[in-house]
Amino acid sequence: MHRIPEEVDTPDVLIDRDTLERNVERMAAAVRERGLRLRPHAKTHKVPEIAALQLAAGAAGLTVATLGEAEVFAAHGAEDLFIAYPLWVGPRQAERLRRLSAAVRISVGVDSAEAAAAMGEQLGDAAGDIAVLVEVDSGHHRSGVRPEAAADVARAAARAGLRVEGVFTFPGHSYAPGMPVEAAAQEQQALDRAAGQLEAAGFAVLRRSGGSTPSALLTDSAAATEVRPGVYVFGDAQQLELGRCALEDIALTVAATVVSRHEGGDAVPRRVVLDAGSKVLGSDRPAWATGYGRLMDHPDARITALSEHHATVVWPEDAPLPALGERLRVIPNHVCLTMNLVDDVAVVRGGALLERWTVAARGRNS
Repeated sequence: MHRIPEEVDTPDVLIDRDTLERNVERMAAAVRERGLRLRPHAKTHKVPEIAALQLAAGAAGLTVATLGEAEVFAAHGAEDLFIAYPLWVGPRQAERLRRLSAAVRISVGVDSAEAAAAMGEQLGDAAGDIAVLVEVDSGHHRSGVRPEAAADVARAAARAGLRVEGVFTFPGHSYAPGMPVEAAAQEQQALDRAAGQLEAAGFAVLRRSGGSTPSALLTDSAAATEVRPGVYVFGDAQQLELGRCALEDIALTVAATVVSRHEGGDAVPRRVVLDAGSKVLGSDRPAWATGYGRLMDHPDARITALSEHHATVVWPEDAPLPALGERLRVIPNHVCLTMNLVDDVAVVRGGALLERWTVAARGRNS
């Protein structure tokens, strides 16, 4: 059990440097062994120092969700960025894309002929500087076209002057119990069908991009060329409950203090309240999750309620109730939200504070 450094005031986000580095290296090696390229999703961490670790470990580039994130990581030395999102490009977005394409290799997502036409029109002579990947739906049913419609979107993008490089998908339904294997199989089928459609239409398919943290190591190199996991750098309570990581793989926790303590009784729960609420943990709770987060050193405790600055933790009857003022480490359910809620994070090793990192892409949502 690592202590929380005395210099840290709660609530605060702690990143264990040793665990982070181990997670980065392990995923890089595992993806490399599968014959795939790793393009990690930087929206999870939003921190240039972590991106540098990923690139040094062999990542082919970074994935981001927004133009703003792309601008931050380009300014910090990233040279190859994929905005894995079906952008709608107006005049201001086009100017930002032009500036990015002059500095780094940039590719973007598209999932409609209309969006492709608008992007090409707005970019004008710079359209050929932007590579596009057609997004296909592999079962998550969010954005993305049916694989059979991928060629229609690719043809529209080519007519608009854009460079079509391939196809991508997000198997987001892998974030559910028992689903990673099935989602990975559906991802393979969707990428195969979409790539086949493009090739039949005369396009060279240079990239087939897939993968999420639960499914990345199940993705087949026969169907994909790259994977885009993000959460793996930290782990979180969702990944823990899905069995995709272990407690020793959790690199990010939120330091919190017990501010209220109740022994319970007469149908009143035995509980403590921590000073880390939804404004630092986020409020995501999938229907299958057992709580709003977990406690690193008390795996049987459950966060049963969150308000903005309170986390209510129901405590096991057979375990001592923490004292007022005791400091505990909380594992957020969805770590991506936590990183977008704080300005900087404490980097620790063996209970000692090493430094603080700025969450440079925080709030860059457009």
